[in-house]
Amino acid sequence: MAFVRKIINDPVYGFITIDHPLILSIIAHPYYQRLRRIHQMAFAHLVYPGAVHSRLHHSLGAYHLMSCALNELKSKGTAITPDEELGAKVAILLHDIGHGPYSHALENELIVAVSHESISLLIMETMNKEYNGDLQHAIDIFTDKYHKHFLHQLVSGQLDVDRMDYLSRDSFFTGVAEGVISYDRILKMLIVKNDQLMIEEKGIYSIEKFLVARRLMYWQVYLHKAVMSAEMLLVKIIRRAKDLLKSNVSVVAATEALNFFLVHAANCESIKMHLDVFCNLDDYDVMCTIKNWSTHEDKVLSTLCRSLVDRRLLKIKVQADRFDEKIVKTRKCEVAERLKITEEESGYFVFTGEAINTTYDPSDERINVLFKDGSVRDISQIDNALIHQQLAGPVKKYYICYLR
Repeated sequence: MAFVRKIINDPVYGFITIDHPLILSIIAHPYYQRLRRIHQMAFAHLVYPGAVHSRLHHSLGAYHLMSCALNELKSKGTAITPDEELGAKVAILLHDIGHGPYSHALENELIVAVSHESISLLIMETMNKEYNGDLQHAIDIFTDKYHKHFLHQLVSGQLDVDRMDYLSRDSFFTGVAEGVISYDRILKMLIVKNDQLMIEEKGIYSIEKFLVARRLMYWQVYLHKAVMSAEMLLVKIIRRAKDLLKSNVSVVAATEALNFFLVHAANCESIKMHLDVFCNLDDYDVMCTIKNWSTHEDKVLSTLCRSLVDRRLLKIKVQADRFDEKIVKTRKCEVAERLKITEEESGYFVFTGEAINTTYDPSDERINVLFKDGSVRDISQIDNALIHQQLAGPVKKYYICYLR
């Protein structure tokens, strides 16, 4: 392949270098360019106005950190061939390509029982045929079928560059200082032993800061009350539209792509057959449709849509225990009477749910620390560690949303 070198000016890291024609070709691909039109943080910009960065920003940032991590590991004697390096870079570049509109907010709503990781793999396999098998290394690394497990850990694991970028990027664009991490020091402390990605003893405190920052960002940003309210409004809008369609009420989306997934019960098999339709679907389709539906004759649908467009979000309360069903029923009756709708329909405006966040789950995948004497210990088992068993458990909060 001919030599190529492009630089991208990134607000978080400075210049990101693209130095391989395959990478450049993938970035220019329409499937990848779609990520420009998908918000990284869904409706977080309704609370933090600067949080309007896209999935494309994030994937390029993760690619940059992957490049830095691979260079660091090679400098410490880890054997990584040029093909493996390229495969890892392609894998992280495409790791989020299967996200649909508004990312996690609508996952399993438009496409039922199919994760974005599964769709990412389908897209990668489709692109692999276009590129005559050049993406096979990336697919094997992405699916953890490649014999060097640490490469997969860099893409998806407790110390993956995906998390490092989204914490750094999201804290930058929201202005939330609690999310700032020492990503550069963490990268310098990475090491491989017995095919496992580990952290050097000197990096313990940077990792603890990384885990605590993740916990704080979830409660302060990702699971912020207003953000959850907006995302649940979106979910209720899509569900109402589907229910109206089942009742033979005309509900036409603004674009053919969104209309297709509203009408058809999508699953993994249908996604395979209609991947091009999915890859035409983005945030613009959804928001344009919601603006159109804000004048729909159905009172429930139009009220939900106007609430989201005008940022008149549902009131939300959070507490440690489940909400009493009597309180929920009372709220529903009040809304039904106020809007002149049925009590069943009031369930679109009054509902409960739960939010869960875990700082560090050692049963998922451990963060191992390599000590100078050659011993390896999990970070939660280190003397005087900040990340101990109490912090390893999940924190669950219950919420109720209702019309103001």
